[in-house]
Amino acid sequence: MTRQLEDINEHFGTNELVRTNTHNKNLAKFAAKINQLIHLYKQNQQSVERRELELRQEITNISHDLRTPITSIKGFSELLTDPSLSEEERKEFLTIIQKKIDNLTLIVDLFYELSQLHSSDKKLHIEKQFLDQSLVDTMLLFYDDFEKKQLKVDIKEAVVSPILADQKATVRMITNIIHNALTYAKSHFTITLTEEEDYVVLKAVNDVETMNTAELEMIFKRTFRLDQSRTGTHLGLGLHIVQELAEQQGGKVAADVQGSEFILSVYFKKWDLG
Repeated sequence: MTRQLEDINEHFGTNELVRTNTHNKNLAKFAAKINQLIHLYKQNQQSVERRELELRQEITNISHDLRTPITSIKGFSELLTDPSLSEEERKEFLTIIQKKIDNLTLIVDLFYELSQLHSSDKKLHIEKQFLDQSLVDTMLLFYDDFEKKQLKVDIKEAVVSPILADQKATVRMITNIIHNALTYAKSHFTITLTEEEDYVVLKAVNDVETMNTAELEMIFKRTFRLDQSRTGTHLGLGLHIVQELAEQQGGKVAADVQGSEFILSVYFKKWDLG
């Protein structure tokens, strides 16, 4: 057994375990416990390697998301120094710069929210909230964005039970869902509120160009990007935050695709439970 352990330590990448034919029950149990430790250590090692890979991918995504608007801002700022520019062209370039700054601010805000998700300094203040009112108030803030995107927006208003949630977290979740629709919806965006026994369910539906089963399974991973060539914030980060905040408040999320429709369901725990 000692020689086997020495060999396992020397070639740890293999799947070798300690083997013994002993009839001594205590020794056999000891060998089994050693093998259990080896198995757990290898599982942890694989988990660390996977997290490192995800971190590298995330850094790549962050670099891309930040570089794109910064490059545009730099380019158009340099164009503004051209004395031959007309006033109309100058206003057009300034508008583009402002849009890029807004996009950059959104990305930074998302990364800040991500860093705060598991912070011991930031505790959720769970109390009675009215999801229907929060939804309408937040949607109204994006009226101009919906108009510019030419999205047909439909809020199927309904009076639903209060929810048990943090007010700021709830607004952040709704905001991320809206940003997701503004980024990926082609023509329409619908939000519906319904009730189940334990939850109030917010269902957001928008059309998308394409999405396969493999992409759907990855939708809540923070390193996932629906379209690698698309500029701006990537889908996974915003929806990853939605999932994390939902679970921290006793809720859950689910995603589905039916034809060309992307369906996101967010479950908020009811206030009046128990």
